[in-house]
Amino acid sequence: MKKMNKMDSLVSVIIPVYNCERYVADAIESVLAQTYKPTEIIVVDDGSTDKSAKIIEQYIPSVQYAHQSRNGSGAARNLGIELAHGNFFSFLDADDTWMKEKLTYQMEAFKNDPGLDMAFGHIINFYSPDLTEHVKNKIFCPSEKIPGFSAGSMLIKKESFFRAGAFQTNWQLGEFIDWYIRAKECGLTSFMVPEVVLRRRLHADNMGIRDRDSRNDYVRILKAFLDRRRRKLCEKT
Repeated sequence: MKKMNKMDSLVSVIIPVYNCERYVADAIESVLAQTYKPTEIIVVDDGSTDKSAKIIEQYIPSVQYAHQSRNGSGAARNLGIELAHGNFFSFLDADDTWMKEKLTYQMEAFKNDPGLDMAFGHIINFYSPDLTEHVKNKIFCPSEKIPGFSAGSMLIKKESFFRAGAFQTNWQLGEFIDWYIRAKECGLTSFMVPEVVLRRRLHADNMGIRDRDSRNDYVRILKAFLDRRRRKLCEKT
């Protein structure tokens, strides 16, 4: 088997940020602490109006900083992909953190199965330490680890990602769900490592809580999938 050189095995880690001054340093630190090397870290500021930019700038040159006008996390991830040099992509939301062996576990999966397109891992949820008991009582936090089919728990080959295409930018919520459906439609293979790779922070400003009015996006994503499947069935008849 051909041994991968440094560029072949480079992982581009893309972190979209929007007004996440309280948590973004933890996210960056969790990538810097990875046992797997080499990585490049690309942090895309999606038009933040808080002190996120100043915090991120403290990590240059260990991270590459990019800025765009507010256009959503899908567009921020796409910009990060345009700037990436790695043959593998991984994504992390600015309010979450990785376990230090996240990439090690997943790269081992690719080593064991060279034909694999993407690897996921398990997630554990936790209450952000800044939450009051009153807010905690309003947010359900599962105590057990769960299989993580999410952007933050994924590692994917560059060429496999582009087979499914870029993230759609017309969704306020669910752009990864839309992308994952398309990935499965085009036959991408995946593997779920048994270890916990992502710690998902629960806090009052989680996007799913903050953008409740956009939850109809999930319905529209499902409708788009059903419409594509219906067209394919019609083409076969």
